[in-house]
Amino acid sequence: MATNTITVRCCIAGGGPAGMMLGLLLARAGVPVLVLEKHADFLRDFRGDTLHPSTLEVMHELGVLDRFLALPHQKVPRMNGQFGDVAFTVADFSTLPVRCPYIVFMPQWDFLSFLVEEGKRYPAFQLRMNAEVTDLIRAGDSIVGLTVNTGEGALEVRADLVVGADGRHSVVRERAGLSIEEFGAPMDVLWFRLSRRAGDPVDPMGRFNRGRIFIMLNRADYWQCGFVIAKGSRSHIESQGLVSFRESVAQLAPFAADRVHELQSWEPIKLLTVQVDRLKQWYKRGLLCIGDAAHAMSPVGGVGINLAIQDAVATANLLAVPLRDGQITTEDLRRVQQRREWPTRMTQRVQLAIQNRVISRALTDGDKFSPPFPVRLLAWLPFLRRIPARMIGLGFRPEYVQTSEAKAVNASATAALKSRFTA
Repeated sequence: MATNTITVRCCIAGGGPAGMMLGLLLARAGVPVLVLEKHADFLRDFRGDTLHPSTLEVMHELGVLDRFLALPHQKVPRMNGQFGDVAFTVADFSTLPVRCPYIVFMPQWDFLSFLVEEGKRYPAFQLRMNAEVTDLIRAGDSIVGLTVNTGEGALEVRADLVVGADGRHSVVRERAGLSIEEFGAPMDVLWFRLSRRAGDPVDPMGRFNRGRIFIMLNRADYWQCGFVIAKGSRSHIESQGLVSFRESVAQLAPFAADRVHELQSWEPIKLLTVQVDRLKQWYKRGLLCIGDAAHAMSPVGGVGINLAIQDAVATANLLAVPLRDGQITTEDLRRVQQRREWPTRMTQRVQLAIQNRVISRALTDGDKFSPPFPVRLLAWLPFLRRIPARMIGLGFRPEYVQTSEAKAVNASATAALKSRFTA
């Protein structure tokens, strides 16, 4: 079959939170953009679906917050934990000076579908499903497009800018040969569901007990459960038998002990392989990576989606005008990394500290591991809960959508913004 060729200002590989938000923001600014999603739909389980106050602020700035919150969701103002016999609140988001001082739990497919519908309001927005990126198109040392497999045959997309937003197993960053720093992780997570009943707790919770770590997220009619295990130990856990695993879950969540029998086999218990990494350089001439393609995050704090969305907002703020004018440069791409690298580094630094000093020790030391001093402080001094609430809910550098489309197309305003961003 003949290969079709299309041309667009910006082509985004990956229809996850970073790619879809960037596509919406660029189209809103009048930049012709094409988002490529390799799957036929967004219906994949065990994807992150915690939307933090920083993301809800972005939805407000886009003028879509009320419509967005009309979708089914759960509001969670606090994150609770229990370390042995010590119960404490990890973060109290009600203290944040924002319009939505809470976390929203919403299936990611609903969030992405909402962004698609908003994007379709703009003539510059295009989306292709069943479009799997296979390689980059080069001209000398520049990236000038992508090759794509679609249901209708091969496709070449020529673009002034290719954005890799295709996740932690990014084809774009692999084909570009971008160098990755690996930081490792001491754990993986087994994800599964248990039914939720009237009288169950409401807030999400994390439990540390006897060398085991267990997380439960409220999904209205069921609990999304995460059983943290030592890296690479799934086969050992399976060898101990499903009955033993059920007993462990019942010990960690006694109120749910009467429903662990819902786990009839290992098949619905999915393995999330945890990795933490970061590109040394996020860009090449004609190409930029954002979100998990630029930095795979630990699940600690559930910040991955929200950090990716902040990447998308910063990218749109910095690149909309040069893209619209057909004058995108490598220096423009460098500014995106300069803007977003520091909050990424700081977030990963905190995650790695928690992984190495708390989670790793809890998994290896078992009953010998007592609650760390910061945990005891959170239990004793409620006002300290504002600190993790700020770090988790807003991040180290929140990004804000430009307040009007006029700013997105006004070169002088954008120059002033760039100057402020890079100061």
